[in-house]
Amino acid sequence: MRFVFPHSHAFAGGRVVLEDDGAAASAGEVEFADGSVVVATWRREGDDFQLEVPSYRTARGTEVAARRWRVTEGRDGVWRTRRIE
Repeated sequence: MRFVFPHSHAFAGGRVVLEDDGAAASAGEVEFADGSVVVATWRREGDDFQLEVPSYRTARGTEVAARRWRVTEGRDGVWRTRRIE
């Protein structure tokens, strides 16, 4: 599974594109618009995904803390993130 964010970081309500490679693995790539790529863990929860993104550094050098996200598909077919505390 690959998660592609159209920004340099994930944020609550942000869009994400899911690319399902058919693999059953619980680790996958997370790619951000600035070219940053990290390996994250994910698991399916019903129709949603729980995504755990490790800390990483953006292309401009900003340190982003590790976070957990719920990735949910909206009625419009767009996948969006919600932060898990």
